[in-house]
Amino acid sequence: MSKIEWTQDTWNPITGCTKISEGCLNCYAEKMHKRLQAMGHFKYTYAPFSQVCIHTHEVHRYFPGKNKMIFVNSMSDSFHDELGYKQIRYGILENIILRPEHTFQLLTKRSHRLKEFEYPSNVWLGVTVELAKYKNRIDDLRATNAKTKFLSCEPLLGDLGELDLSGIDWVIVGGESGPGARPMHPDWVRNIQRQCQAQGVSFFFKQWGEWVPARQCPPCKPGTFRNAKVFLFNDGKAVYKVGKKNAGRELDGKIWDEYPRVK
Repeated sequence: MSKIEWTQDTWNPITGCTKISEGCLNCYAEKMHKRLQAMGHFKYTYAPFSQVCIHTHEVHRYFPGKNKMIFVNSMSDSFHDELGYKQIRYGILENIILRPEHTFQLLTKRSHRLKEFEYPSNVWLGVTVELAKYKNRIDDLRATNAKTKFLSCEPLLGDLGELDLSGIDWVIVGGESGPGARPMHPDWVRNIQRQCQAQGVSFFFKQWGEWVPARQCPPCKPGTFRNAKVFLFNDGKAVYKVGKKNAGRELDGKIWDEYPRVK
């Protein structure tokens, strides 16, 4: 089982990664790798996070049951430049082809590699877009044959402006959590939600993260904010550091848990 809100399970035949853009600064996978390494977990004890490793014993892992949603390589990037074509095609995609009873979610920041592959129908293919300057990743995704395409705007670090969501089925948005988490302006989220609604794209709001606008957190008691750290954006809007649990997942009084329509 997975604690990630938008999936049910994870499969990590690859571990390790290197930073490529601003969204990587507080990488949760890097922190988890260090934690598992300290616990003596066999997959994480013999190499640092910066070393990309393939775990052959997991390449052909069997997933019992049916209709599971499985996030692939939450502890790495399935399209890292250190991975060769054959390692991705036969180490990842081949096993997905052999498991048509499940849906596999692949997410990358290295969208320039997506064109190298053909994707089976049970792949949901996604790219991370944390800032407007990375909207070119959407074009790379749109050019693939994947039947279901999605964006992960997490951690959302700025206003993405206008979005062309043609050919995109799903958008996930989330603020950053954990130590050093950067705040997210509520209008950045609303901008994406409105465009998804206008263009008929499913919208999933994963979390506020550590920071939340006071009126966006109905479960929080007023006293929660009394000693909370405050961050002011240039437009004067304030967000409060109350922690992920207190911040919750409501956007304008609603939980947004939309999923793409199965094609």
